[in-house]
Amino acid sequence: MKSEKNSSFIRGSEPEQSVLYVVGTPIGNLNDISLRAINILSKVSFIACEDTRHTRKMLNALKIKNKLLSFNEYNSKSKTNYIVKKLKEGMSIALVSDAGMPLISDPGEYLVNEARQQNIEVICSPGPCAAITALVTSGLSSSSFSFFGFLPKKKNERKKCLRDIAINMSTSIIYESPKRIKSLISDLRDYCEDSRIVHISKELTKKYEGYWRGSLKEIYDEIVNTDPKGEFTVLIERQTISKNLSEVNKIELINDLSDLIKLGLKRSSAASYLANKSGISKNFIYNLK
Repeated sequence: MKSEKNSSFIRGSEPEQSVLYVVGTPIGNLNDISLRAINILSKVSFIACEDTRHTRKMLNALKIKNKLLSFNEYNSKSKTNYIVKKLKEGMSIALVSDAGMPLISDPGEYLVNEARQQNIEVICSPGPCAAITALVTSGLSSSSFSFFGFLPKKKNERKKCLRDIAINMSTSIIYESPKRIKSLISDLRDYCEDSRIVHISKELTKKYEGYWRGSLKEIYDEIVNTDPKGEFTVLIERQTISKNLSEVNKIELINDLSDLIKLGLKRSSAASYLANKSGISKNFIYNLK
């Protein structure tokens, strides 16, 4: 049963006691901070943040003075018990990431889950998110999308993600660093058709915000000789072949692919044979599972 406090559409004076506030902060442009976020960050008992130096710079720019607690991927589990204890004592605490919404490819999930299990109220003060910002400006389908964050570095886990992207019937969203953006595009070409549309955003809302859009091959040819800088958000067009492929046909293709591999053909050769036979993309068949 919902409490009286939860049932109100317009909340009372914030911050409230014993509440964990998940606060969205700007991903680049400081003007994107909300009035509500400023109020909460100014008045909570303390702020849990990834990098105290980074958050302190933001607070100084906003003329906010408050206590900071380091809370990152390396210490989040050990700090959770302390934060939960302080919340139970009646403190109000804000959780922020270095940029954007906490928990979106950032630490915090463990804390929020633990707070919920301890019947501590968790309230979100929404803010910018690079994934959504990139999606709504990409022109790709936003009715259904899958967020993959930063792809795993381990080979087998990475292969699984790339295969999921190759046959994904929704727009795929990936975060990537400047050091690995070229290898990501190269990996995508190994699993997706070169004709697949890709939209890349860099440094969203910042001074040097920029975009690339085109086929996977065009994007690769353009970016391969550059010196990428900044943080990248990569969107990949959904797999359109599968829209016209019935579930029965899909199962038959999977079975045919499996049978050919059992007969001794390499997966690539088996996919090529079935592509020629069916008229369906080799990459699509190759990534069926």
